Amino acid sequence: MRTANITRKTGETFVKADITLDGVGLGDFSTGLPFFDHMLDQISRHGLIDLKIEAKGDLEVDAHHTVEDVGITLGQAFDKALGNKIGITRFGYSYAPLDEALSRSVLDISGRPGLEFRCAWKRQFVGGFDLDLIYEFFQGFVNHSFVTLHIDNIAGENAHHQCESIFKSFALSIRSAVQVNKDAKLKSVPSTKGVL
Repeated sequence: MRTANITRKTGETFVKADITLDGVGLGDFSTGLPFFDHMLDQISRHGLIDLKIEAKGDLEVDAHHTVEDVGITLGQAFDKALGNKIGITRFGYSYAPLDEALSRSVLDISGRPGLEFRCAWKRQFVGGFDLDLIYEFFQGFVNHSFVTLHIDNIAGENAHHQCESIFKSFALSIRSAVQVNKDAKLKSVPSTKGVL
């Protein structure tokens, strides 16, 4: 089982992430931000990743530190759970609709962090949650998981639908990229460099 447990404590937040990549989609989220918990649940359910995240942050100041640090901690847990990366598919991509909204995520477990995020939100807040923080979550994730990630919201009139379709497509791209090839001939790291 590819699992990891990471705890991150700063002067602004405490975040604990437990991840099992070869899971069944069980999720347990407690960040103090209900809409964000709902988005994290998309990663677990649609990525078939068992994921538990507990976060306590200075929400009285702003949600920024909590959301970014959840991204950082999840990225660290994801990288650790992947281990030596031998035999993984490495690349994953998916389109996911939610009603009128459509998003695409393309992921490369490259060893090189990079984020391209394109979404013109139809409104700034959903359930009191500032959607600018979605970028901060993904930036924290890629910086600490060492993946390259392209996210494009292609269509959408409802900001909740836009955001949820982004997280669903992200989850499905992870699900593809972390799969281990069962072919005995492919027991190597999927890179001409020999390392990721």
